[in-house]
Amino acid sequence: MCIAIPAQVIELRETSAVVERYGERLEVSLLLLEEAVALGDYLIIQAQRYAVRKIDPEEALESYRLFDEIIGATVADGTA
Repeated sequence: MCIAIPAQVIELRETSAVVERYGERLEVSLLLLEEAVALGDYLIIQAQRYAVRKIDPEEALESYRLFDEIIGATVADGTA
C-alpha cells in the first residue's frame, strides 16, 4: 500500500518542479501530468520522483490535517 503526502510546488523548471512537503524538498518530473502546473499547486508524488496527479488545495490541506493527526497519535502512544 502506498500513502501519498501532497507536495506543494515551490519552483518550476522546464519539465520538472521542486516541491516541498513537511520541510523536505524534492525535484520531480512533470512529464506524466496532462494538465499545467503553477507555483503553489499541490501534487501527488510517486517514488519521490514523479508527479502523478494535481489536487485541490482543500484536499491537500485535509490530507495534511489527517497525517498530522496520525503522527500525533503515534507519538502519543509511543509507537513512533
